Amino acid sequence: MLNSTLDDTDRELIGLLRDNARTPVVALAKKLGVTRATVQNRITRLEREGMIVGYTVKLRPNAEAQRIRALMSIAVEGNRGTEVRRELTGHPNVIGLHTTNGRWDLIAELRADSLEAFDQVLNAIRLLEGIATTETSILLSTYKL
Repeated sequence: MLNSTLDDTDRELIGLLRDNARTPVVALAKKLGVTRATVQNRITRLEREGMIVGYTVKLRPNAEAQRIRALMSIAVEGNRGTEVRRELTGHPNVIGLHTTNGRWDLIAELRADSLEAFDQVLNAIRLLEGIATTETSILLSTYKL
């Protein structure tokens, strides 16, 4: 499904679901000014067409106080992006992976249980074939999810 096929109601519905995917269909219908059946049909269509691919849980930032979170910027050697992405996608400490433009080819969101574990993750990723260089920033505080 392409974004251009979404109408304003679809976009507003997706926004409401992003805020709270557990909002009852009746409450969504009331906020959107449409019937419950309309909301249910739109959700079903968005799921079927692959616009909505799943639902998740958001934890408050301090719920995992012992976890180390970081963003790693990665420069890939030559045309090795596909194999590097494949390796990182399967890595248990990589919870998000994004391609980007500019100096860096990839941005990886990392999580580890301790500084020692985080150090091991960094070292393991830096040794992957195809990674030219990295720069990592530990996330200290979160103000918006």
